[in-house]
Amino acid sequence: MRFGVLDGRAVVVKGDRAADVAAASRWLLPRDPMALLQDCWPRVREWAAGLSEAAYDTPVDPVALGAPVPRPRQVFAVALNYPPHAAEAGFTPPDEPLVFTKFPSCITGPHTTVALPAGKVDWEVELVAAIGRETYLVSEDRAWEAVAGLTVGQDLSERVSQLQGKPAQFSLAKSFPGFGPTGPVLVTPDEFDDPDDLEITGLLNGKAVQHDRTKSMIFSVPELIARLSAVLPLFPGDLIFTGTPAGVGNRMDPPRYLTADDELVSRIEGIGEIRQRFTAPKTSDR
Repeated sequence: MRFGVLDGRAVVVKGDRAADVAAASRWLLPRDPMALLQDCWPRVREWAAGLSEAAYDTPVDPVALGAPVPRPRQVFAVALNYPPHAAEAGFTPPDEPLVFTKFPSCITGPHTTVALPAGKVDWEVELVAAIGRETYLVSEDRAWEAVAGLTVGQDLSERVSQLQGKPAQFSLAKSFPGFGPTGPVLVTPDEFDDPDDLEITGLLNGKAVQHDRTKSMIFSVPELIARLSAVLPLFPGDLIFTGTPAGVGNRMDPPRYLTADDELVSRIEGIGEIRQRFTAPKTSDR
């Protein structure tokens, strides 16, 4: 199933058409995407499998799509999860997942314009896993059962505030408005030949700057879920940004940071792409 949010309403997407979940179910299912994830995700999947072609009666304008999980309760992110990215950053691959958080207020949809804050803003294309049921102490071999779906994300990062202080702190620097774009849809794991091996690509102004396959991750999606759920419960709609491949701007020579009028495109095989444009920093009105 390809699950999306169109004009604030939950939809099931097929090609360039969508079925409105609430209307097509004769209001047996809610229109709110978070209510679907939290209360009736297995029912939604079973219901969607039986949808007729006629139910897909709404054209999908990609620009109108919102974040497929618009109000997550918890947003986790993982640093240095691809060996080449760890190497370019000057580190050995970690033995344990390096976990930080992005604050949920930064989560936005797939086609957005981001006002650059002061500093040095960098890109990080990432596979994002959304949790589909309350999960605590799950084993790695059962962890895919906890996944509602996969989507594309950008872990936009302001490097000055991220790296100031000793030790450095990440969460605020990665949570400016618009710094968590996601989408275009949430794709259930059964839609992939192998959900552990997907091509991932980031393009800046049409030029590929990041490229890898998710099988290169040090800690796979199920291992991350098992390790996180060993510490705390995961809830329906929680998001896990699983790390970025090599090719980020602050490790280029010379470094390259996002500027006004740049366009960033992030793609993952079998899911689709998200697209961000950037504008100059807003000035304070104080």
